[in-house]
Amino acid sequence: MAEWAVETEGLVRTFRDGEVRALDGVSLRVPVGQVFGLLGPNGSGKTTMVRILSTILRPSEGSARVNGFDVVHQSGDVRRSIGLAGQYATVDENLTGFENLRMIGRLNHLERAYVDRRARQLLEDFGLADAANRTSKTYSGGMRRRLDLAAALVANPPLLFLDEPTTGLDPQSRQDLWAIIEGLVERGVTVLLTTQYLEEADRLARQLVVLDRGRVIAEGTSAQLKERLGATVLTLSFHSVEDAHRGAEIVRGVGSAEATIEGTVIDVPVDGGPAAAAEALRRLDAAGVQVAGLTLREPSLDDVFLHLTGHRAEEVTA
Repeated sequence: MAEWAVETEGLVRTFRDGEVRALDGVSLRVPVGQVFGLLGPNGSGKTTMVRILSTILRPSEGSARVNGFDVVHQSGDVRRSIGLAGQYATVDENLTGFENLRMIGRLNHLERAYVDRRARQLLEDFGLADAANRTSKTYSGGMRRRLDLAAALVANPPLLFLDEPTTGLDPQSRQDLWAIIEGLVERGVTVLLTTQYLEEADRLARQLVVLDRGRVIAEGTSAQLKERLGATVLTLSFHSVEDAHRGAEIVRGVGSAEATIEGTVIDVPVDGGPAAAAEALRRLDAAGVQVAGLTLREPSLDDVFLHLTGHRAEEVTA
């Protein structure tokens, strides 16, 4: 058994004759038996990474091994040892749920008796047994996404790539899918998850890597990344955007990192919460800048993302 589920060294992928570097020297190791989170905005290289690891794309430079197999020289072994579910369900809407899973099993050259048993078990596990004989075009978005995930597991792979699997789902369907992913990991499946939902990464991933413009800009546990910002985030709201910008300059130095501005609100990571809040209010009062509101809260992964990339994940467009 391989020591790492995924191991890359100096991975580079270029497009347009080298003009665009989608990945720019990425090295990472994914431990066996846990959820590993890959965070980053659109265009950061997340999907390119998954496509290389699943042998859809070849790297321009560097190396990658998946379950101990080289993605270039042992691509067939890689494909037989992984499951892949992307941002959009890829099921055939004219087939029933059961027929979709049986088709995947036959494409994997699995024995029919095994495939039939496996398909029915997966439909039961994913809460789709009652809809097994309905065409998938009658399924809701959440049901299609669960069926897509089930299809990625027909061959019982030890490693599952999930590329933004909850994109477009309603909150309840997202929660349901999270519970399924947690159950898979409890049974020993390794999951590499790409996501822009910070709550998703916080809940599921034990280890995180943040990508931006094809490079790793931070890595560690959720708690370790949050610690980079300080113990507390001081949020100050103002009556105008102009006041917010003035306020950010006035409280410079109060926090452990630079303030970030979003409209009429600024966030300031601080170490001494109440004392820092009092100092910020004193400075603002002395400068004649009125504060509309103030809160102190624990830092979130969204704060980390904003601090590292300069924008919130949900604000990014392709």
